[in-house]
Amino acid sequence: MRRRSEPHTFEQRLAAQKQRLEHEMARLPDGQQRSSFVARLEQLETAAEMYEFLMPRQEASAPR
Repeated sequence: MRRRSEPHTFEQRLAAQKQRLEHEMARLPDGQQRSSFVARLEQLETAAEMYEFLMPRQEASAPR
């Protein structure tokens, strides 16, 4: 039976995707394809910011 890996958090998946895109983009010459990679990286940054904004803070959710 195949063993499942630990689930990754949304932040971990975003960071991994960002790192992969940056690595691929470094090998591309300037042009349309590189511009699309830059746009995708900006979308990932926006997603990370939105996620951070929408998630409840750890301190606020802790019982007092």
